[in-house]
Amino acid sequence: MIQILAALAALAAGAGIVLAVMFAVGTTRPAPPRSAFWAALRRMWQGQGRTVRQRRTRQSVLILAVVAGAAAWLVTGWPVGGIIVALAIPGVPWLFAAATAEKRALARLSALEAWTRRVGDYVRNGIGLQAAIVASARTAPPLLAPEVRTLAARLQAGTGLEAALRLFADEIGDHSSDEVVAPLIMQSADGGEGLYHALLDIANGLAEEIVARATVDSERSSARFTVRFLTGTTVALLAFGALNSGYAAPYRTPLGQVILAVLAAFYVFLMLWIRGLTLPDRMPRLLSAQRRQSRAPERAEAVTP
Repeated sequence: MIQILAALAALAAGAGIVLAVMFAVGTTRPAPPRSAFWAALRRMWQGQGRTVRQRRTRQSVLILAVVAGAAAWLVTGWPVGGIIVALAIPGVPWLFAAATAEKRALARLSALEAWTRRVGDYVRNGIGLQAAIVASARTAPPLLAPEVRTLAARLQAGTGLEAALRLFADEIGDHSSDEVVAPLIMQSADGGEGLYHALLDIANGLAEEIVARATVDSERSSARFTVRFLTGTTVALLAFGALNSGYAAPYRTPLGQVILAVLAAFYVFLMLWIRGLTLPDRMPRLLSAQRRQSRAPERAEAVTP
């Protein structure tokens, strides 16, 4: 038995040395594409923050959730309770922020409308499209300033107008931005006239969309109040159950933990469904990156003799 353990220890030590050398030196084999699971895990870790500060805040919240969930498990002895606490720390603010997310989207849409009119004014004054975009970076709306300045920097660095505009649309990631970028790309391709009138029509369309979405958003305020009320009530009940040992005694058994897990899963599903009703449907993009990648082989086949 001792000889077998010694052999296993030697194999483990040798494998550790080999892995350490590979980690330090590296390999010539190209890195394989990431699986969908790791890609989703990376998106969850980084979040949708537009700045480094926002991403670090999200990562800090996730770390706090894991630590708090582990502490709740150790204190209460409830594994399901620890999972609920870990999910509640990032989940409760996310549920409460449903109204804030839509208002932020409307504010960014208003900034996009203002920027579209500004570029149109420069074009009307006889400035070229690329020069107009670069000039608009100095007075871009604050909510859109980072993306516009990045777009202007790419153009000044020598990036093609179409490529820079597509990257600009990908950074915003909204179908309304594609409606603005698409005519700009067409203008960069054919250099035709009428861009000012096209931008003016698009800006007017964005203004109408803002009014319509604001009206719908006000009508959904009752559903958002329901989400906040149910979430607050549930958090209060969980806090009461954690402090009152007699109330939470039935959930300490294995069967109670299973029932608690089922109730928690049903509650999460219900909250996700209600929150989905409070947000507008996400329209598909016109200039999606996946669509461009899928069309690339078709273009290659078309030019192949």
